[in-house]
Amino acid sequence: MSQHNIRNLTTLVSLRNTEVERLQTEMAEKTSLRDRYQKNLERLTGLYTNSGASGNLHPALAGNCGDYKQAVMRMADSHRLDLHMHEADMAVSQQALNAAWAKREVLGKVLDKQQKVVLKEQNAKERKQHDDLATQLWLRSQK
Repeated sequence: MSQHNIRNLTTLVSLRNTEVERLQTEMAEKTSLRDRYQKNLERLTGLYTNSGASGNLHPALAGNCGDYKQAVMRMADSHRLDLHMHEADMAVSQQALNAAWAKREVLGKVLDKQQKVVLKEQNAKERKQHDDLATQLWLRSQK
């Protein structure tokens, strides 16, 4: 394994890191959006549950209050559907993040293994050079 291959693997690991970081950022943004959806749903639910009973009001006001509640409930249902779709999208993004993370980990392990092989080869080469020099010195001292 050469230094060139090590550089290539290092580049691949770096690219995988970038991909994982991008997907983590995307997940953080989606989590923030999900939280906003949930807070809005809580507010909408509060609006139609806290608007009071419409049966005790004047018929015109009761009709307006009922229409208001219906409109807010429809809006909440629409928001709930959007939230469910967003959560499904988040699940897909989480799977992509998990896959990218696993690929990065595998490449990182391959890189570590290859770096150890190269280091071992370099150490063996240096030992051989030292042994050769020692042999030459010994042979010269025997003359």
